[in-house]
Amino acid sequence: MSKSEERRDIFKLSRDWLSVQEVVDAVSSTSCGAVSIFIGATREDEVGGRRVIGLEYEAYELMAQSEFSKLCDDIRARWPTVTHVCVHHRLGWVKVGEASVVMAISSPHRHDGQQAIWHCIEQLKANLPIWKKEVYDTQEASWKENAECPWSFQKKVPPAASPGENV
Repeated sequence: MSKSEERRDIFKLSRDWLSVQEVVDAVSSTSCGAVSIFIGATREDEVGGRRVIGLEYEAYELMAQSEFSKLCDDIRARWPTVTHVCVHHRLGWVKVGEASVVMAISSPHRHDGQQAIWHCIEQLKANLPIWKKEVYDTQEASWKENAECPWSFQKKVPPAASPGENV
C-alpha cells in the first residue's frame, strides 16, 4: 500500500440492485495483486413443498454499520496485509437469481484476501443485524435465522458422551 493511500472500509445497505463492478472498484489498488470477491445470491429452493420466490431483508442499520467496523478491525488483526474491504448488502425484496450481498477485499497476494473474504461472510452472517424472510409461491413467508448466529437452533450440537466414555 502506498503511503498516500489510506485503508478503506466501505459498507452500504441498499434497496437497489447491487453492482459487482462498483464493489470491485471500491477496493482496487495499484499496491494489490489480488481482489477476492464473494457474491451471495437468492437461490430457488423448496421448503415443505413450497418454492422460494424471493427474500425480504431488514436491518438495524446503525448497529450493522458499527458491527461492520468491528468486523474490519478483526479482519485486519488476523490478516494485516488486507488493504481495502467493501460490502454492499441488499434490503427489501430480492428475487431469485439476484445478488443479496457483494463483498470484495484487496490484498497484495491472494492467500490473505481469500481467507479474509471467507471470514467476512461468515462473521457478517453471524454478527450483523440483518434479517431475511423467505417468501414462497404460496404467498406464505417465514423468517430465517443464519446457522452462523451464536443463538441459532440450526447449529449441530455434538452428541453427549455415553457414561464411561472418554471425552
